[in-house]
Amino acid sequence: MADPGRARKLADRIREIAAETLERRVKDPRLGFVTVTDARITGDLREATVFYTVYGDDVERKSTAVALERVKGLVRSEVGRQTGVRFTPTIDFVADAVPENAAHIEDLLRTARESDAEVAQAAAAAEYAGDPDPYRAADDDEDEADDRDDETDDEDGVGDGDDGARA
Repeated sequence: MADPGRARKLADRIREIAAETLERRVKDPRLGFVTVTDARITGDLREATVFYTVYGDDVERKSTAVALERVKGLVRSEVGRQTGVRFTPTIDFVADAVPENAAHIEDLLRTARESDAEVAQAAAAAEYAGDPDPYRAADDDEDEADDRDDETDDEDGVGDGDDGARA
């Protein structure tokens, strides 16, 4: 196993080399608007996976995948020449799922926004189930407390409640 830091640096370098090679050295007309998004390498530094996206429809994606399969050897030789590692890793090109995942997330967010708008619209037209003001005002509470104190007072003016005096 190689050092994880070394593997990460090599994967980043492979990503840069692959992008540069596809841009400058490959003249295949089937190669569309390709963007190399990421590269990952196994722990033993023997196999590298290069992720890419293609701008266009399914036909362009398929033709780009075929073109990338054909230039795998050229990219691998460039990686070996520019990195100087003892064993040049094999290169596999894999279409990145980021655009599809992003579109799915956008659909979910749009659905959530629509649901929130429906809830807000229903809440705006809603009325309270009970009284408009279910809580009593402070003035009403004080008047009722005074009335209760008057009812509980004896003839001697001392209330029946526990006011701190013990017999």
